[in-house]
Amino acid sequence: MSVVPRQSAPVDESGFRPPEGRRHMIIRRWLTAVVIVLLIGIPAGYLVVSAEQSRDSGRDKAAESSATGLRESWPSQMKRRIFEVPIPPESERVAYFETSNWKTSRLYVQFTTTSAGLDLFLESMGTSRTALQPGLVTIGTKEATTVGWTFTPGERAWTGLTNPQDKPRPTQQVVVDLTNTERPRVYVVSTTTP
Repeated sequence: MSVVPRQSAPVDESGFRPPEGRRHMIIRRWLTAVVIVLLIGIPAGYLVVSAEQSRDSGRDKAAESSATGLRESWPSQMKRRIFEVPIPPESERVAYFETSNWKTSRLYVQFTTTSAGLDLFLESMGTSRTALQPGLVTIGTKEATTVGWTFTPGERAWTGLTNPQDKPRPTQQVVVDLTNTERPRVYVVSTTTP
C-alpha cells in the first residue's frame, strides 16, 4: 500500500480555499494550544518556582537576622574576616550574633580560649595583653543587653580594651573575664560603619 503525500486543499476559480475539515481544524487547534503552553506555560512555571525558592531563601535570612540571642556556633570565615574577629582555633563554647541595618553592622562573639589563645587573638587584632585595662568593661549596656551579657562590676576579673580602626575597618570592643587565667572568656563586639 503506497502512501500518497497530503496536498493542500485545491483553490477554486475565485481564489478561495474550501473550508477545512473538522478533523484538520481539531488538529490545528490542538497544535496551537501545545505551542502556547510551551511558549508561555513553561517560562511562567519556571518563574513561579524561582520566586518560591527566592522567597524561601529570604525567609531563612530574615529568620537568622531576627533571631534574638547568641547562636552556639562559629561565625563563618567570611564574617570573621569582615569583622576582623580572629577566634583562636582551640576555642570552645563559641557563640555569635549579628545585627545590621543601613547605618551599622555588628558582630557579637563570645568564646573560651587558653592563655596562649588569648595572646594569639589579641596579637591577630594588632594589640596585646598589655592593652587590657583591669576593671574596664568596654561593651556598653545596650550592646550587652542585645545578647544577654551582664558584666557586673567586681563580680569577675573583668579587663577590657577598645581597638579603634579607620573606616571601613571595624572597631572592636573587647571584654575578657580573667577569673580563670588558664581559660579566659572573651566577649567581642565588632562594629562596621560603611
